[in-house]
Formats: sequence, structure tokens, C-alpha cells
Amino acid sequence: MTTARNYDATRVVPESASTGSFLEGLAAQDFARLGGALTEDACLRALLPAGLREWAGAEAIVDRFARWFGDTEDFEFVEATVGEVGGRLHLHWRLRLRAQRLGPGWFTVEQQVYADTGGGGQIARLDLLCTGYCPEGGHD
Repeated sequence: MTTARNYDATRVVPESASTGSFLEGLAAQDFARLGGALTEDACLRALLPAGLREWAGAEAIVDRFARWFGDTEDFEFVEATVGEVGGRLHLHWRLRLRAQRLGPGWFTVEQQVYADTGGGGQIARLDLLCTGYCPEGGHD
């Protein structure tokens, strides 16, 4: 298992600098760094357990990731993969976290993203699928 400060992503295709910054920012809970990987007018469309949600603009997307994965008691970036499907970036990550707002114990979250980059190589569009916070059994 790896932690937020020390992770290794399995790379299927060459990783762009923006993809690396995005994942490194997420792994370190450095949401400003994550935001630096996005175009100013980036769009996030997310299928969450509560339904389909959309956010426009890097600032709104950064705020969303900070809300999902910030303010934690413990945070582990378990794994990540980077690939390509039909010319689109494919990102996958699994996280473990504990946060008072979620209740007692550890939770696992897994997300899949298909992304497009803009002319400067920054991420311009993200289509995300999320498991939600899945309580783990047997972990304290």
C-alpha cells in the first residue's frame, strides 16, 4: 500500500506533465497543484452515487476535489493508473481515508476518469465515475 506522499502510478501510455501534476496534487491533497493541471475553463461531469453533477471552471473543480478529499484525519493514495482509450486519457485512482464528516472508520473511494486536454496540454474536460465512500470492514 502507498501513501499520499509516496505513490507510484502504473503508466500504460506516456504521461503528460498535466496528468502528473493532477495525480501528484491529488495524492498530496495539494488542490492548488491539481488545479494547475486544468485549463481555466475546464469542465467536470461526474456520475456520483447521488446522480449526475457538473462543474465548470478550474476553481469550481478544485473546490469539489477539496470537498471530497480534503479535511481528513488520515488519507492514503493507494493506487493510480494512467492510460489512453480512443485518444482520451484514462485515469483511475483508489484512495483510503478517514474523516469525521464520514463517521467512524476507514472508507475507500475509487474513481475512473476519461479526460481531454486543451491546446497547452492542460486537462480541459473530465468525465468521472465514482464509487462513493465505501466503508471498510475490519480496519480501525
